[in-house]
Amino acid sequence: MGKKDSVYLSKSLFVRGVHCHKSLYLNKYRPELKDALSADTEKNFEAGYQIGDLAQNLFSGGVIVPYEGLSHNEQIEMTASLISQGCKTIYEATFCYNDVFIKADILHLGNDGWDLYEVKNSTEVKHYHLDDASVQYYVISGTGLPISRVFIVHVNNKYVRQGDLEVDKLFLKNDITTVAKEKQIFVEEEIKRQKAMLQGDEPFIDIGSHCHKDYPCDFIGHCWSHIPENSIFDIKGRMDSRFFLYQNGIVSMFEVPQDYLSTKQFIQVEAAKKHEVRYNHGSVTEFLNSLWYPLYFLDFETFAEAIPPYDGIRPYQQVPFQYSLHHMDKKGGELKHDEFLVLPRTDPRKGLTEKLVNEIPDNACVLAYNKVFETLRLRDLAQWFPEHSDKIEKIIKNIRDLADPFRSYDIYNWQQYGSFSLKYVLPAMVPDVSYDHLDVQNGGMAMDAYALMNQTDDPAEIERIRKSLLEYCKLDTLAMIKILDNIKAHGRSRDCDR
Repeated sequence: MGKKDSVYLSKSLFVRGVHCHKSLYLNKYRPELKDALSADTEKNFEAGYQIGDLAQNLFSGGVIVPYEGLSHNEQIEMTASLISQGCKTIYEATFCYNDVFIKADILHLGNDGWDLYEVKNSTEVKHYHLDDASVQYYVISGTGLPISRVFIVHVNNKYVRQGDLEVDKLFLKNDITTVAKEKQIFVEEEIKRQKAMLQGDEPFIDIGSHCHKDYPCDFIGHCWSHIPENSIFDIKGRMDSRFFLYQNGIVSMFEVPQDYLSTKQFIQVEAAKKHEVRYNHGSVTEFLNSLWYPLYFLDFETFAEAIPPYDGIRPYQQVPFQYSLHHMDKKGGELKHDEFLVLPRTDPRKGLTEKLVNEIPDNACVLAYNKVFETLRLRDLAQWFPEHSDKIEKIIKNIRDLADPFRSYDIYNWQQYGSFSLKYVLPAMVPDVSYDHLDVQNGGMAMDAYALMNQTDDPAEIERIRKSLLEYCKLDTLAMIKILDNIKAHGRSRDCDR
C-alpha cells in the first residue's frame, strides 16, 4: 500500500500524533518496531474494556455497533440506520469524516440533543483525554449530526461499595463541551499536519521528555537504542538538566559535572564508575540497634480492581489477600514461618486480619520492606475491622523499614543502579537468592495469578496457583532475612568503603 493510501486516521492515531508525529509515523509504517506489550499495559487495556462495558449501564437499553465481524463502512451504515430508526442510545457509535474514523463509547439522545460520552478507566480527566473527545466531536459534527454536550466519564475513586454496585456513583461525568469546541481549530489543523507528515519520509524527532510524558511510548526501545549503559538517563532522582546535557553531547553519567548532581546521584555515579559498595557503619549500626526480638518479617500481596468486588472497598484500592510472616523469638533462635492465602472467590479481609493479629505478639518488632505499603494496608484493615484496631495500631507502631538504609544510601551497591527497590537491592546484596525459578516472580504476576485462581473451577489448577503464590510470598520475607543477614555481615567486616 502506498503512503498516499495510508493517510487514514483514527481517534487513537490522532491522539498518538498529537503526542509525537514520529510515533504516529512508525505506528503506520513500521509497527514491527514496537516494544513488546508489558503486563501492566495489557492489564490496563483489560481494565479499560471492563470499565467501558460497565459504563454502558449508565444509559441502559442501547444498541452496540460491533467492531468484530463488520467492515468500517458497515459499522458506519449501522450507526446511521440506528439514528434514523430513533434509537436513543448507541454504544460504539461509528463515524468517519475527513478520513478520520472514530467509535464513540456512548452516544445518547438527551433532552437537548445528542450527547457524547468518552469513558476512561482513570480516576481523573487527563489532558490527552480532551484531545480524544475533541476529535470525536470534530468527526461527528462534520458528518452533520449536531452534538449538544461532550463528557469525559471516569472512575470515582471516592466511591465505596455497599451492597449492589451503584454504577451511577462508580462513575463521574465531566462536561468538557466548552473545551471540545475551543479545540476544534487545533483539531482540524493538527489533522492536516498529521496527514501531510504521513505523506513524506519519517520525521526526525529526537528523544525528549515527551517520550515518557503521560505514558511511555511503545517505540522507546527503537528511538532510544543509541543510548548506552550508564547514561545520564540511568541516574535516578530528579534531574531537570538531563536533556540539556544530552543536547550538548554529554550522554555518559561519568561525564556529568558534579554540580549537576545531588548527593545521592553523585554516590550512584561514583559507585558505578568504581564498582563500589558504600557502607556507612555508624548509620547502619544505628538502624540495626533499632530492631529487637521477637523479630517478624511481614509481606502482603494485594489485588486492586477498578470495580470493587466487596463492600467497603473503593475502586483501585489495594486489598491484601495473602501474607507471609517469618519470625524469630530471639537472636539465633529457630526461624519459623506462618502464612495466609484466601480461598478462591472469598473476601480475604476478615480471615487475613484475624489470623495476622493472633500471630504477631504485642512486643514484636515487625520488619517490612518499604513499610509505607504494609502500614497503609494495616490501616485499611483497622478501618474495616475496628474491633482489631488497637492490636493493629500496636503492630504499626512497631514496624521498622528494611529499606531505610538503602533509601538513605547508607548502604549502596553499584549494582542497585540508583534504586532502593527490592527488585534491585536483592540481586545486588544477595545474588544467590532469585525468583527466576518460580512461576510467580513479582507482585504483578501474583495479582494476575490471584485473579486467575478466582476465575477457574479446576481444583488442580487452583491448587497449582495456590502453591505458586505461597512459594513466591514466602520467598519475599525470606529475601528480607537474607538482606538483613548481609547487612549484619558487613557490619562485622569493615572492608567495604564508607
